[in-house]
Amino acid sequence: MDQMLDLPPPLSNEVPMMHHMINGDAPQQVILVQVNPGETFTIRTEDGALQCIQGPAEVPMMSPNGSIPPIHVPPGYVSQVTDRNGSGPCQLYCETKCESVIVLTLQVSNVQSRSALVSWTSVSVSGSSGRVPSCSYELQLKDKGRDGKYKVVYSGEELQYTLTDLRPATDYHVRVSTVCNSMKGPSSDARAFTTHSAPPDTPLPPRLSHRTKSSLTLQWKPPVDNGSKITNYVLEWDEGKKNSIFREYYVGHQRHCKVMGLCPAVGYTFRVAALNDIGTSGFSTEVVFNTTGSLPQTSLPPRLAQAGPSWVTLEWTRPNSCSNEEVVTYTLEMQDETKVLNSALLPPSHIPLIPCAVVTMWRSAPSSLLVCKTTPDRPGPPVNPAVNAVTYHSFCVTWGRKVNRYLINLCLCSESQWVTLYRGPERKHLCEDLKPATSYSLRLSCVNVGGQSLCSDDLTVRTHIPPPGRCQPPSTVGNVKHKEMTLQWDGPLCGEESENVEFSLEMCAMEEGSEPTEVYCGSKTECTVGNLLPGTTYRFQVRAANSAGYGPYSESVEISTAAGPPGQCSPPAINVRSHTCADVTWEVSHSGIDISEYRLDWGRDLDSLELVYSGMETCFQISNLEASTDYCCRLQAVNQAGAGPYSDLVMYRTPAAAPDVVSGFCCVDHPLNPTDNEPFSHSTCLALTWDEPHCNGAEITSYCISIGDRIFTTRNETSEMFLQIRAENEMGPGPFSQTLTVRTRPLPPSPPRLECAAVGPQSLKLRWGFSSRSQLTDDTTYTLQMENRNQRFVVVYRGSSHTFKLQRLSESSQYRFRIQAVSEAGEGPFSETYTFSTTKSLPQTLKAPRVVQLEGNACEVTWESIPPMRGDRISYVLQMLGGRDSDYKQVRSKLLIKPPFFISFESRLKLLSHSNFPADELLMNGIHSEQETEMGLKLFASFSLLSILCLTRHNQHLNEI
Repeated sequence: MDQMLDLPPPLSNEVPMMHHMINGDAPQQVILVQVNPGETFTIRTEDGALQCIQGPAEVPMMSPNGSIPPIHVPPGYVSQVTDRNGSGPCQLYCETKCESVIVLTLQVSNVQSRSALVSWTSVSVSGSSGRVPSCSYELQLKDKGRDGKYKVVYSGEELQYTLTDLRPATDYHVRVSTVCNSMKGPSSDARAFTTHSAPPDTPLPPRLSHRTKSSLTLQWKPPVDNGSKITNYVLEWDEGKKNSIFREYYVGHQRHCKVMGLCPAVGYTFRVAALNDIGTSGFSTEVVFNTTGSLPQTSLPPRLAQAGPSWVTLEWTRPNSCSNEEVVTYTLEMQDETKVLNSALLPPSHIPLIPCAVVTMWRSAPSSLLVCKTTPDRPGPPVNPAVNAVTYHSFCVTWGRKVNRYLINLCLCSESQWVTLYRGPERKHLCEDLKPATSYSLRLSCVNVGGQSLCSDDLTVRTHIPPPGRCQPPSTVGNVKHKEMTLQWDGPLCGEESENVEFSLEMCAMEEGSEPTEVYCGSKTECTVGNLLPGTTYRFQVRAANSAGYGPYSESVEISTAAGPPGQCSPPAINVRSHTCADVTWEVSHSGIDISEYRLDWGRDLDSLELVYSGMETCFQISNLEASTDYCCRLQAVNQAGAGPYSDLVMYRTPAAAPDVVSGFCCVDHPLNPTDNEPFSHSTCLALTWDEPHCNGAEITSYCISIGDRIFTTRNETSEMFLQIRAENEMGPGPFSQTLTVRTRPLPPSPPRLECAAVGPQSLKLRWGFSSRSQLTDDTTYTLQMENRNQRFVVVYRGSSHTFKLQRLSESSQYRFRIQAVSEAGEGPFSETYTFSTTKSLPQTLKAPRVVQLEGNACEVTWESIPPMRGDRISYVLQMLGGRDSDYKQVRSKLLIKPPFFISFESRLKLLSHSNFPADELLMNGIHSEQETEMGLKLFASFSLLSILCLTRHNQHLNEI
């Protein structure tokens, strides 16, 4: 048969073979498949169509990525790679010798309820040789209703296959693929089909739900309908004749039936089938049910027919009262000492048995007891064998079973021979006199009257290796150095027990009380011991060890190291003398080597160490140290062989001390941190500053200022002081600084006394001065302050004058003042607060009153009123000058006074003191008089302190009264 290759798509004859390469695109590989005469080359194109090419022909195949793709060809193809032009890409020629290509088409026919015929065809062309290559087919089936995976149901060379054991009314998918020369081709397109419906499956046999002496009630479960709904059930019976001839008893869709009119204690056979539109299912298996009957008589006791180790065979007789037609069943009960009823036999024991007969639903009384006995059986093998206490010449074997009637056989296998070591009832045995490092196999068995048990599984044990013997004493290799030496030794005698031997070398100093120390542990017989002291004797001994433990020590050997430079000195000790001085002491080296000198290095750190002492003394005093400063030192011993290693570095910190002397102590004009709560005065205060000294390791807690002799003169002059300062910390006070001479300034002047020299309604004139004892000088100035509405004092005058007049004040108001004197000594304190008040203002000038002649001897006098002044009530006084009188008198005539009117009248107004008029002559609402004459009038507008006079007489002015 022809084969089909999975190759790249072919080039059409109309397309030039090297088109892409000529156009300069990416390199292309062209593959030429050569088809021989009489052969056909079939390929699948990109669109899925099949193309058959008859030979002879060359089929060009293009590789788009420039590489030759793998071409899988069956036997018969010969691959040749040639270069036609001698340059450029290589062309591949596949020369067919015997080739076939297969294309499959799939069909499903003859679909039944449980089978279907699947067939497929192939398009094939035989090769020139006429040989059909080995090719087979795989048919795969998938059930849509299951897991949805294809399963191979057929594999062979046939072109068709009948599917069987299908389920009715089920959807299936089927596909086929080829396998040629162990190579599997692609699968065909899947073909779907659905099986036909079928008669129902065979139902289960009916079950008995109730019975009496004359009826049986049966019921059954529905079977699978196989795609068509079940319409009826058919129940058949043998009418109790036991002749295998069945007749219909019931046909219907119900799944239960009651069979009536039956005989007592008779068995009847039944079967059931199901029907649907397709057909009838098969009948179920036959089942027998019995109607109820009479009680059988008591059964005879059973008889023992045969007995074994774990079983017995019993037999008994059918009751005589039961007819041959009745079905009799029997119940056999067994009883032992621990269980009331049991169906199992427990050998060996006496087993009581009680049989009874059962006819249909009636049970007879139990028979009498039968006591039987099982025969003894051979025991099982011992359980849990174990080995412990293994040594190199013995071990102990234990096992789990211990029964007095059993005997234990213990067999030992050595050199392929089994030997019985023990036979008895115990559960352990000690095996002795064995070979060291030897493997043994053990097995056990039990023996009793029933026989010997099977042997237990083999148990393998190996004796231990004995400890190694004594080694030879160690000896030196080469020259012994002052710090190290190389030792070697011979191990114990070689043998099987000396495998995997390790050695332990111990060293001990010769000093009393020294403990041995392990300096080497390993499998070699040579080691180098280092970190030794020069000129010192050491004792060495060696022993061997293996898995069994350590062997005895060898004889000890004493070896001394060579003399060398001194060893490392002990760290020196530092004793404090003061914060500037310390004593360094160290111990004499006891290594037994002569020391020529000691070298002491001292510094603040490792990099600044310097040699400060060299000699044979064991102490040295270091001075000129700084307080609270870190220092370090180290010691080195020297002899004729050279200098030894330095001791460990010793750190030292000098103690803290009192602070250094204070520098930069001086007086400044103003304090560096002024505060509002404490005003600064050059007369009573000094502003001092100084530089913080070195604390010497303890924080400065305070400063102490010493004031020497003071010189005080008058208050206007300065004071001279001599001051010194020192710092203090927890270690104590430091030294005093150099003496600082300072002078205070004179005290500022005291405030003068403040007086009011003149007062007016809108002004106050103030003056001030000092007594003869005041500090008044020519350069003294004054600051006058007045309290404003916000109750804050503001400056209203600053200067050297002794008086000041304040204008534009409010009438009849109080004002608060204070004053301060300022001189070159500074600002003096403010005086106490003084309070002064302005006076009230006079009423404004009134116009002349207006006089109107009335009837008879009456006249009306009117004048213009004025508003109240700052809440004070205004009163008016009217005077008259009549006839030849020279003095004005109070008007007592019947005059009507109308203050609200504004009337023009020639007059002059003058100020009069209120005290010039009697109180009884002051009229509030009018002044009355009985005289009727020509008169001059004068009018007073009066309030608490001042009055205004309005006077008129023939238009002449009057002087002030």
